[in-house]
Amino acid sequence: MVIITEDMIKQFQTLMEAINEPLKNSFKNVHQGYPTETLIRFLKAREGNVSKAHKMLVDCLNWRIQNEIDNILSKPIGPTDLYRAVRDSQLVGMSGYSKEGLPVIAVGVGLNTFDKASVHCYVQSHIQMNEYRDRVILPSATKKFGRHISTCIKVLDMTGLKLSALNHIKLLTVISTIDDLNYPEKTETYYIVNAPYIFSACWKVVRPLLQERTRKKVQVLPGCGRDDLLKIMDYASLPHFCKREDSGSSRHSRNGTTDNCFSLDHDFHQQLYNYIKVQAGAMETLIKEGSFHVDFPEPDPEGAKIAETIESEIQKLGDQNGLCKSMCECKINGD
Repeated sequence: MVIITEDMIKQFQTLMEAINEPLKNSFKNVHQGYPTETLIRFLKAREGNVSKAHKMLVDCLNWRIQNEIDNILSKPIGPTDLYRAVRDSQLVGMSGYSKEGLPVIAVGVGLNTFDKASVHCYVQSHIQMNEYRDRVILPSATKKFGRHISTCIKVLDMTGLKLSALNHIKLLTVISTIDDLNYPEKTETYYIVNAPYIFSACWKVVRPLLQERTRKKVQVLPGCGRDDLLKIMDYASLPHFCKREDSGSSRHSRNGTTDNCFSLDHDFHQQLYNYIKVQAGAMETLIKEGSFHVDFPEPDPEGAKIAETIESEIQKLGDQNGLCKSMCECKINGD
């Protein structure tokens, strides 16, 4: 694991002093008052190579300017029915905080359908949650817990994962590439729960392809992960699908939608939705049906290789079970 030195940071700071004003203004939205810590994140993402980290950050800032990412929290996905459909088919939410103050982000990987809106809506929604996390949630956690908090924990629920997941690989590759290139080192640990055989089979093949830094962040927990997760967070912060042994569907819980952090009715999504409405009002943004288009970055070679490997493994599993169909025709290409 690379050690980031003071000399690396100083070299990086010197390079950043030479960037133009638009880039500097966008950088403020990225670092949120912690520029040094942000430089360290990009250095870690490029294994301490200053010139590569500098290029990565400048490319990120140019991407933000070209796609108006700094204003994305003032651009609602509308109308409300469309936004609710996005929430029902892109299962992501925040369930609470770890004992160390890290936001706990839950993702319903197995039951995501991504079939109620355009790819652009899902990408816009994902970026908005990233920006809300970085500009609102993390600064609030920093204030609440009295120390700088810049990362989160992700709990990935594999309940319901099927061979049809192949249909989502290209979209998920776009989303993960956006994160890798523009939001590096924002996740402390990925906890995998409710993992079926199909995940276990793919994981054995994919794990060796990951960089050591990423591999160390992934922990596959037995069952719903409740007992292990209670070591790092209180019961109230557990995602709903971790609160009982037979966790069942990610979509529902005993306590209804208020406990289901994927639901638009959950406090997290209500606060996010209202925040965007307020920002849109302040910017006098016209709410239109449809979505805000963001340029899709080219996947890095590592990410593309991993996606191809997952696709290949799922096909093999399908062939073994006589279930594989021509799912490889799924393309996004800006659709």
